[in-house]
Amino acid sequence: MSVHSEIKKVTTETLRKMKFDKEKITMLTAYDFTTAKMVDAGGIDAVLIGDSAANVMAGFETTLPITLDQMIYHSQSVVRGTDRALVVADLPFGTYQSNPEKALESAVRMMKEGGAHAVKIEGGKEISKSIKKIINAGIPVMGHLGLTPQSIYKFGTYKVRAKEEAEAEKLIADALLLEELGCFSVVLEKIPAELAKKVTESISIPTIGIGAGPHCDGQVLVYHDMVGMNKGFSPKFLRRYLDLYTEITGAVAQFVKDVKSQDFPNENESY
Repeated sequence: MSVHSEIKKVTTETLRKMKFDKEKITMLTAYDFTTAKMVDAGGIDAVLIGDSAANVMAGFETTLPITLDQMIYHSQSVVRGTDRALVVADLPFGTYQSNPEKALESAVRMMKEGGAHAVKIEGGKEISKSIKKIINAGIPVMGHLGLTPQSIYKFGTYKVRAKEEAEAEKLIADALLLEELGCFSVVLEKIPAELAKKVTESISIPTIGIGAGPHCDGQVLVYHDMVGMNKGFSPKFLRRYLDLYTEITGAVAQFVKDVKSQDFPNENESY
């Protein structure tokens, strides 16, 4: 029997056990109660309240503008809709990089007010003091290496990271450091598949990939991308399982037509 099927409530320890048992971990984003309920009912292992809410929910070009208060609101909504999955929330840009005290304060708010089970933060050695401070307070931390969208203006591009040897070596060192600091898992975003394989084999904590090939211990996608609600976003790593954009716009067009032609509501739909 798989770890997945016997677990009533997924914890950070569950994910570690899944890596040990070589059972792949699944994670999707959610930002609201209704989506969280559907994703959880589908059997997902972990739900990520990503700062990608800035893009898909608010229409910003980057993840930078979203605030901690807004992320807490999204987290509260998701937690209310989740029974089984582990709920992980991103700490947004500017809430943990400047100093460890501020990082801890942000993480405490996310757990206490947002109700999340863990937080996710981007970066390696540069933010190691913040990670240590949060973990020492008993808050589980998921790391994030490779393409770190909060650093987009430093990178200047959303292209694949760590193709060069120096950056690849730093990424491996950072992954080992995150494990040493006590992170329970690490997201690897848009890095070469072979490097992700090397990292996954080098550490005992689970790796969760997005655009990082098949060798990671798990995979994460943005829910809106996976169900095809976004039209213009088609990265190589994305597999669309539905085409909801077409389905929904078609349904709206039919509703408009039915109301205009006085077909809706009919006698059966009236009191």
